[in-house]
Amino acid sequence: MKKIQVGFLMSYDYEKLKNSIPPVYEESDKIYLALDEKQRTWKGNRFEIDDSFIEWLKTFDVDNKIEIYRDNFYVPELTTLQNDTRERHMLSQKMGLGNWLIQIDADEFFIDFKKFVETLKKYDHFLTNPKKQPVQIAGFLINIYKYLDEGLLYVNQPTKVMLATNYPNYKNARNSKERVIYTDNILLHECLSRTEEELKFKFENWGHSAELNSEFFDKWKKADATNFDTIKNVFYLDPTIWKELGHFPSQNLNDIKDYIKSSDDLKLSTSFLRKKNFGQWFKFLKIFKRSKINFESYF
Repeated sequence: MKKIQVGFLMSYDYEKLKNSIPPVYEESDKIYLALDEKQRTWKGNRFEIDDSFIEWLKTFDVDNKIEIYRDNFYVPELTTLQNDTRERHMLSQKMGLGNWLIQIDADEFFIDFKKFVETLKKYDHFLTNPKKQPVQIAGFLINIYKYLDEGLLYVNQPTKVMLATNYPNYKNARNSKERVIYTDNILLHECLSRTEEELKFKFENWGHSAELNSEFFDKWKKADATNFDTIKNVFYLDPTIWKELGHFPSQNLNDIKDYIKSSDDLKLSTSFLRKKNFGQWFKFLKIFKRSKINFESYF
């Protein structure tokens, strides 16, 4: 039976799982939380998990769907990005080939996970022989840039995110570099909506720690509801990837969801998705026969 298997990486920002697990709980068949057996980040720094979070999991998991998968996810000889990729591969192997393997980060919150599951089921034929026809199912993130006293700032252009695959041949974090099927499913992403101290800790311990651009923190600290439209090129790696900011006047998630649905700037048109998907189909139609697939893992 084809299952909806959902995996999260459980690390120093584990408290955010209280927001990211509930939207996917009902429609998932199983949820795995990958936790390093010695509670280390990809850089080797240790973190603690409060007992109250484990108690929350037990209370919330009324259908007994959640499993904490403990393993050695830190190899000191590898870079943080290599450890990231390795952990995701190991997690997907645990989740089981022949199912839809969905990986969501702790700071990503689905707007409508039921809709995403319905989308996946349209492509169930890719689960019959995943090694022969590897695909990735992508959605889009609305990236929250910064919380304000009233409302928040966000990046006003959705960014793609690889959400599911039938064959976890990961090359770079969640990206297997196989054919992508783009969908109009949207998640909120709390990537930068933290305190300065929390952000610095995150950047020191994630897969792209060596690539942080030097101007990021100055712009992030300066941005507010009065000047956000004057601040440009705000991405934390290559700054030009995120060109402009927008402003939500509320921090209520339901209000934000309604705003996204009604915003022309944040809508994903049918023609846009059709063009993206045709390009992917045509590209991989040409290279499929001469492609050799191997898991890229680090053991």
